Amino acid sequence: MKVSLVLATKARVAEIQRFLRSLTRQGSSHLELIVVDQNEDDRLAATLSQSNLPFPIVHLRSEAGLSRARNVGIASATGGIIAFPDDDCWYPEGLLARVVSEFQRHPLVDGFTGRSEDERGRPSGGSFSRHQSQVDLKNVWRKGISYTIFLRSSVCAAVGSFDEELGLGARTRFVSGEETDYLIRAVQSGFNIQYLPNLVVFHPNPILYNRRHCTKAFHYGVGMGKVLSEHHYPFSYNLSVILRPVAGALLSLVTLRARKAAYHLAIAAGRVSGLWSQQQWRPAKRRSVIAAVRPGK
Repeated sequence: MKVSLVLATKARVAEIQRFLRSLTRQGSSHLELIVVDQNEDDRLAATLSQSNLPFPIVHLRSEAGLSRARNVGIASATGGIIAFPDDDCWYPEGLLARVVSEFQRHPLVDGFTGRSEDERGRPSGGSFSRHQSQVDLKNVWRKGISYTIFLRSSVCAAVGSFDEELGLGARTRFVSGEETDYLIRAVQSGFNIQYLPNLVVFHPNPILYNRRHCTKAFHYGVGMGKVLSEHHYPFSYNLSVILRPVAGALLSLVTLRARKAAYHLAIAAGRVSGLWSQQQWRPAKRRSVIAAVRPGK
């Protein structure tokens, strides 16, 4: 099975070089790397031309926006499996061979997601479940991030484009949530997506709890709130995703970690802002979503 890697990038070179090196240790050459370049210069030209990888690199250009770039990449993908690596992630040895094997062993599975770790083996990019299960509307937020998502091309054909109002570089304030929105749409379409906690992709985790990261946390929270509202999650679920970081802030204050408390409060405030922007504080009426995320389900 051929794997198409759709990699959107801007303002990074050393990280791309690290990712390319990781591709030499995958145990498979039946790949294609689609680099969707959003730089205004040719900084990647030498790196890509000198990579000497045993599979093609397709070098494309797109306007700014992560979701926009991924849509450009998907349109050019020819593999039976499509993945969305970040431009600062890298793959452990043999990961793609393992992914292909999982798809071959489980023909009724439409996609796999995994966890994210940093170079020291610590969780990065969020808090992910340690339990294998099928991805559903309730657990999707803890069972997949963009660079750990691997889908059959038939899923992408059916789900369609990433929402270009979501994601980094979007022409809106909703700078996150595009991959979760995509998974939600796949689940709602009836596709079987399985979460494998031992399917790990490496990604940095530079949370410093400073003002810059608090601002980033707020904007990411806005994106999550937007997606929750867009898919009509019930009021009780929306409330729970706000109260969790509030509880984290209180715990941080008790342990005299004021900057970490500010970080958690920024997340909560962002989620409130994203939900409020869609005016969806009333209980949702979409039964399929409510049933899927009702407590106890």
